[in-house]
Amino acid sequence: MSSRVAVVTGGNKGIGFCIVKFLCQKFDGDVYLTARDEKRGNAAVAELNKMLLHPKFHQLDIDDLESIRKFRDHLKQNYEGLDVLVNNAGIAYKHNTTAPFAEQAEVTVKTNFFSTLSVCKELFPLLRPHARVVNVSSMCGMLKVIPGQELRDKLNNPNITLEELVELMKKFVQDSKDGVNVKNGWGQSAYNVSKVGVTVLSFIQQREFDKDSRSDLVVNAVHPGYVDTDMTSHRGPLTPDQGKLSSLSHTE
Repeated sequence: MSSRVAVVTGGNKGIGFCIVKFLCQKFDGDVYLTARDEKRGNAAVAELNKMLLHPKFHQLDIDDLESIRKFRDHLKQNYEGLDVLVNNAGIAYKHNTTAPFAEQAEVTVKTNFFSTLSVCKELFPLLRPHARVVNVSSMCGMLKVIPGQELRDKLNNPNITLEELVELMKKFVQDSKDGVNVKNGWGQSAYNVSKVGVTVLSFIQQREFDKDSRSDLVVNAVHPGYVDTDMTSHRGPLTPDQGKLSSLSHTE
Protein backbone atom coordinates (compact mmCIF):
# COMPACT_ATOMS: atom_id res chain seq x y z
CA MET A 1 0.00 0.00 0.00
CA SER A 2 1.49 3.35 -1.06
CA SER A 3 1.90 6.13 1.50
CA ARG A 4 -0.81 8.73 1.78
CA VAL A 5 0.08 12.06 0.23
CA ALA A 6 -1.22 15.63 0.40
CA VAL A 7 -0.35 18.45 -2.01
CA VAL A 8 -0.60 22.22 -1.56
CA THR A 9 -0.07 24.49 -4.56
CA GLY A 10 1.42 27.92 -3.94
CA GLY A 11 2.71 26.70 -0.59
CA ASN A 12 5.79 28.84 -0.07
CA LYS A 13 4.12 31.79 1.70
CA GLY A 14 0.92 33.18 3.16
CA ILE A 15 -2.10 30.94 3.56
CA GLY A 16 -0.52 28.14 1.53
CA PHE A 17 2.49 28.02 3.85
CA CYS A 18 0.23 27.84 6.90
CA ILE A 19 -1.81 25.04 5.32
CA VAL A 20 1.39 23.07 4.71
CA LYS A 21 2.47 23.67 8.31
CA PHE A 22 -0.82 22.39 9.69
CA LEU A 23 -0.90 19.33 7.42
CA CYS A 24 2.63 18.43 8.50
CA GLN A 25 1.36 18.40 12.09
CA LYS A 26 -1.91 16.53 11.49
CA PHE A 27 -1.85 14.56 8.21
CA ASP A 28 -0.82 10.92 8.36
CA GLY A 29 1.39 10.83 5.29
CA ASP A 30 3.73 12.89 3.15
CA VAL A 31 2.95 16.58 2.57
CA TYR A 32 4.16 18.37 -0.55
CA LEU A 33 4.85 22.08 -0.51
CA THR A 34 4.86 23.13 -4.15
CA ALA A 35 5.87 26.49 -5.57
CA ARG A 36 6.73 28.01 -8.92
CA ASP A 37 10.09 29.32 -7.71
CA GLU A 38 12.37 26.50 -6.58
CA LYS A 39 14.59 28.73 -4.43
CA ARG A 40 11.64 30.20 -2.53
CA GLY A 41 10.03 26.80 -2.18
CA ASN A 42 13.14 25.26 -0.67
CA ALA A 43 13.54 28.27 1.64
CA ALA A 44 9.98 27.70 2.89
CA VAL A 45 10.75 24.02 3.52
CA ALA A 46 13.90 25.02 5.42
CA GLU A 47 11.83 27.36 7.59
CA LEU A 48 9.43 24.52 8.41
CA ASN A 49 12.36 22.20 9.13
CA LYS A 50 13.38 24.64 11.88
CA MET A 51 9.95 23.95 13.43
CA LEU A 52 10.77 20.22 13.27
CA LEU A 53 8.31 19.76 10.40
CA HIS A 54 9.34 17.91 7.27
CA PRO A 55 7.34 18.63 4.14
CA LYS A 56 8.67 17.53 0.78
CA PHE A 57 9.22 20.05 -2.01
CA HIS A 58 8.46 19.79 -5.70
CA GLN A 59 8.57 22.61 -8.21
CA LEU A 60 5.14 23.31 -9.71
CA ASP A 61 4.16 26.21 -11.95
CA ILE A 62 0.42 25.86 -12.46
CA ASP A 63 0.64 28.09 -15.56
CA ASP A 64 2.93 25.52 -17.21
CA LEU A 65 1.25 22.30 -18.37
CA GLU A 66 4.61 20.55 -18.69
CA SER A 67 5.40 21.41 -15.06
CA ILE A 68 2.01 20.05 -13.94
CA ARG A 69 2.53 16.82 -15.86
CA LYS A 70 6.04 16.38 -14.47
CA PHE A 71 4.63 16.63 -10.96
CA ARG A 72 1.76 14.30 -11.85
CA ASP A 73 4.25 11.70 -13.04
CA HIS A 74 6.26 12.10 -9.84
CA LEU A 75 3.17 11.41 -7.74
CA LYS A 76 2.17 8.47 -9.91
CA GLN A 77 5.62 6.91 -9.72
CA ASN A 78 6.15 7.43 -5.99
CA TYR A 79 2.64 7.16 -4.53
CA GLU A 80 0.35 5.69 -7.18
CA GLY A 81 -2.34 8.08 -6.00
CA LEU A 82 -3.29 11.29 -4.20
CA ASP A 83 -5.30 11.82 -1.01
CA VAL A 84 -5.50 15.59 -0.45
CA LEU A 85 -5.18 18.39 -3.01
CA VAL A 86 -5.33 22.03 -1.93
CA ASN A 87 -5.48 24.35 -4.94
CA ASN A 88 -4.16 27.49 -3.30
CA ALA A 89 -1.93 29.05 -5.99
CA GLY A 90 -3.32 32.24 -7.50
CA ILE A 91 -2.63 35.87 -8.33
CA ALA A 92 -4.22 39.28 -7.89
CA TYR A 93 -3.19 42.61 -9.36
CA LYS A 94 -2.66 45.40 -6.84
CA HIS A 95 -5.27 48.17 -6.66
CA ASN A 96 -2.74 50.72 -7.90
CA THR A 97 -1.65 48.67 -10.92
CA THR A 98 -1.16 50.50 -14.20
CA ALA A 99 -1.71 47.33 -16.25
CA PRO A 100 -4.53 47.66 -18.81
CA PHE A 101 -7.72 45.94 -17.65
CA ALA A 102 -7.69 43.63 -20.67
CA GLU A 103 -4.29 42.35 -19.56
CA GLN A 104 -5.47 41.96 -15.96
CA ALA A 105 -8.47 39.95 -17.14
CA GLU A 106 -6.48 37.61 -19.35
CA VAL A 107 -3.65 36.95 -16.89
CA THR A 108 -5.83 36.63 -13.78
CA VAL A 109 -8.40 34.30 -15.34
CA LYS A 110 -5.64 32.22 -16.92
CA THR A 111 -3.92 31.56 -13.60
CA ASN A 112 -6.77 31.50 -11.11
CA PHE A 113 -9.29 29.62 -13.25
CA PHE A 114 -7.75 27.91 -16.26
CA SER A 115 -4.48 26.86 -14.59
CA THR A 116 -6.33 25.56 -11.54
CA LEU A 117 -8.53 23.62 -13.94
CA SER A 118 -5.41 22.19 -15.62
CA VAL A 119 -4.07 20.99 -12.26
CA CYS A 120 -7.40 19.29 -11.58
CA LYS A 121 -7.55 17.63 -14.99
CA GLU A 122 -4.07 16.18 -14.57
CA LEU A 123 -4.25 15.18 -10.89
CA PHE A 124 -7.88 14.10 -10.45
CA PRO A 125 -7.25 10.70 -12.09
CA LEU A 126 -4.80 10.02 -9.23
CA LEU A 127 -7.34 10.69 -6.48
CA ARG A 128 -7.95 7.69 -4.27
CA PRO A 129 -11.29 6.80 -2.65
CA HIS A 130 -12.07 9.21 0.24
CA ALA A 131 -9.78 11.89 -1.25
CA ARG A 132 -10.40 15.54 -0.44
CA VAL A 133 -9.96 18.54 -2.75
CA VAL A 134 -9.99 22.13 -1.53
CA ASN A 135 -10.21 24.95 -4.07
CA VAL A 136 -9.20 28.17 -2.32
CA SER A 137 -11.62 30.78 -3.58
CA SER A 138 -12.36 34.10 -1.91
CA MET A 139 -15.07 36.21 -0.33
CA CYS A 140 -14.91 37.83 -3.78
CA GLY A 141 -15.89 34.49 -5.30
CA MET A 142 -19.56 34.80 -4.37
CA LEU A 143 -22.12 35.35 -7.11
CA LYS A 144 -23.24 38.65 -5.62
CA VAL A 145 -20.03 40.29 -6.87
CA ILE A 146 -21.23 39.85 -10.48
CA PRO A 147 -23.45 42.89 -11.26
CA GLY A 148 -25.34 41.40 -14.22
CA GLN A 149 -28.44 39.40 -13.26
CA GLU A 150 -28.38 37.41 -16.50
CA LEU A 151 -24.78 36.37 -15.86
CA ARG A 152 -25.56 35.48 -12.25
CA ASP A 153 -28.44 33.30 -13.42
CA LYS A 154 -26.19 31.45 -15.85
CA LEU A 155 -23.48 30.93 -13.25
CA ASN A 156 -26.04 29.86 -10.64
CA ASN A 157 -27.66 27.27 -12.90
CA PRO A 158 -27.38 23.97 -10.97
CA ASN A 159 -26.95 22.16 -14.28
CA ILE A 160 -24.23 24.38 -15.73
CA THR A 161 -21.62 22.29 -17.53
CA LEU A 162 -17.86 22.69 -17.47
CA GLU A 163 -17.96 23.61 -21.15
CA GLU A 164 -20.49 26.38 -20.47
CA LEU A 165 -18.42 27.73 -17.58
CA VAL A 166 -15.26 27.73 -19.69
CA GLU A 167 -17.07 29.68 -22.42
CA LEU A 168 -18.27 32.24 -19.87
CA MET A 169 -14.73 32.75 -18.57
CA LYS A 170 -13.48 33.18 -22.13
CA LYS A 171 -16.28 35.65 -22.82
CA PHE A 172 -15.27 37.76 -19.85
CA VAL A 173 -11.71 37.96 -21.15
CA GLN A 174 -12.92 38.88 -24.64
CA ASP A 175 -15.43 41.43 -23.32
CA SER A 176 -12.59 43.00 -21.33
CA LYS A 177 -10.45 43.25 -24.45
CA ASP A 178 -13.40 44.83 -26.27
CA GLY A 179 -14.01 47.26 -23.41
CA VAL A 180 -17.56 46.05 -22.77
CA ASN A 181 -17.04 44.11 -19.53
CA VAL A 182 -19.04 46.63 -17.46
CA LYS A 183 -21.75 47.01 -20.08
CA ASN A 184 -22.16 43.24 -20.27
CA GLY A 185 -22.55 42.82 -16.53
CA TRP A 186 -19.13 41.54 -15.43
CA GLY A 187 -18.09 44.52 -13.36
CA GLN A 188 -14.54 45.84 -13.04
CA SER A 189 -12.65 43.18 -11.09
CA ALA A 190 -10.84 40.40 -12.92
CA TYR A 191 -10.02 38.77 -9.59
CA ASN A 192 -13.69 38.60 -8.63
CA VAL A 193 -14.67 36.94 -11.89
CA SER A 194 -11.80 34.45 -11.69
CA LYS A 195 -12.77 33.39 -8.16
CA VAL A 196 -16.46 33.12 -9.04
CA GLY A 197 -15.25 30.77 -11.76
CA VAL A 198 -13.38 28.68 -9.17
CA THR A 199 -16.45 28.51 -6.93
CA VAL A 200 -18.76 27.39 -9.74
CA LEU A 201 -16.10 24.94 -10.95
CA SER A 202 -16.14 23.30 -7.52
CA PHE A 203 -19.89 22.64 -7.74
CA ILE A 204 -19.43 21.10 -11.19
CA GLN A 205 -16.57 18.93 -9.95
CA GLN A 206 -18.62 17.63 -7.01
CA ARG A 207 -21.43 16.67 -9.39
CA GLU A 208 -18.92 14.59 -11.32
CA PHE A 209 -17.44 13.12 -8.14
CA ASP A 210 -20.91 12.01 -7.06
CA LYS A 211 -21.05 9.81 -10.18
CA ASP A 212 -17.47 8.54 -9.84
CA SER A 213 -16.76 4.88 -9.13
CA ARG A 214 -14.27 5.93 -6.44
CA SER A 215 -16.22 6.35 -3.23
CA ASP A 216 -16.45 9.47 -1.07
CA LEU A 217 -14.61 12.01 -3.22
CA VAL A 218 -15.30 15.50 -1.91
CA VAL A 219 -14.39 18.95 -3.25
CA ASN A 220 -15.07 22.24 -1.50
CA ALA A 221 -14.52 25.86 -2.46
CA VAL A 222 -13.49 27.91 0.57
CA HIS A 223 -12.78 31.55 1.24
CA PRO A 224 -10.20 32.26 3.94
CA GLY A 225 -11.42 35.79 4.68
CA TYR A 226 -9.47 39.04 4.36
CA VAL A 227 -6.00 37.85 5.32
CA ASP A 228 -2.73 39.71 5.89
CA THR A 229 -0.73 38.41 2.89
CA ASP A 230 1.28 39.78 -0.02
CA MET A 231 -1.82 39.43 -2.20
CA THR A 232 -3.81 41.86 -0.01
CA SER A 233 -0.79 44.17 0.43
CA HIS A 234 -0.95 43.10 4.11
CA ARG A 235 -4.21 45.00 4.67
CA GLY A 236 -6.25 42.06 5.93
CA PRO A 237 -7.10 41.83 9.65
CA LEU A 238 -6.74 38.03 9.75
CA THR A 239 -3.41 36.25 10.07
CA PRO A 240 -2.51 33.54 7.53
CA ASP A 241 -2.88 31.01 10.37
CA GLN A 242 -6.46 32.18 10.89
CA GLY A 243 -7.12 32.15 7.16
CA LYS A 244 -6.00 28.56 6.79
CA LEU A 245 -8.75 27.28 9.05
CA SER A 246 -11.51 27.40 6.45
CA SER A 247 -9.41 25.27 4.11
CA LEU A 248 -8.24 22.71 6.65
CA SER A 249 -11.68 21.84 7.95
CA HIS A 250 -12.33 20.29 4.53
CA THR A 251 -9.20 18.12 4.26
CA GLU A 252 -10.40 15.44 6.67
